[in-house]
Amino acid sequence: MTHPNADLIQRFYSAFQKLDAETMAACYAADVRFSDPVFVGLSGAEAGDMWRMLCSRAEDFSLTFDAVHADDHAGSARWVATYRFSATGRQVVNHIQARFVFRDGLIVEHRDHFDLWRWARQALGGKGLLLGWAPPVQAAIRRQAARGLAQFRTAR
Repeated sequence: MTHPNADLIQRFYSAFQKLDAETMAACYAADVRFSDPVFVGLSGAEAGDMWRMLCSRAEDFSLTFDAVHADDHAGSARWVATYRFSATGRQVVNHIQARFVFRDGLIVEHRDHFDLWRWARQALGGKGLLLGWAPPVQAAIRRQAARGLAQFRTAR
C-alpha cells in the first residue's frame, strides 16, 4: 500500500503521460508554487496554465517516471520527457528531478530540477551548445517562456 501523497504524484504524472493538463492542475492547491530552471516562481493558476500550455503544444511527446516517494509532508520523483521543441523542431530528452510539498492531499510546492545547458544544447542546437551555459542566454530562454505563458493565459 502506497502513501496517499505518492498516489497523488502517480496521478499527476499518469495524467501528464496522457497530456491531461486539467487532471494535473487538479493535483495542485489553489496557492501552489512552481519553479524550474525555465519557469521560475509561478504561483496559483499560473502553474496549472503552464501545464495546459505545454500539453496543448506537445509534439512527438512521451513521458516516463519512477522513484516516486512521499510522506505526509514531502515527496519526490524522477521523470523524463521526450518531445520535439516546436521553435526549432529539434528532439529533446529532458531528465528531471521533482520535489513536492503537500497540504491537505494536494501539492502546494513543486520544484523541478534539470540541467538547463543540457536542455539548451538539445533544443537550440549549436547556439545552445556554445552559449546555453551563459546567464544572458538562460535569461532569454526564461523571458521567452514567460512571454509564451502570458500570451497563452491572455488567449484563454
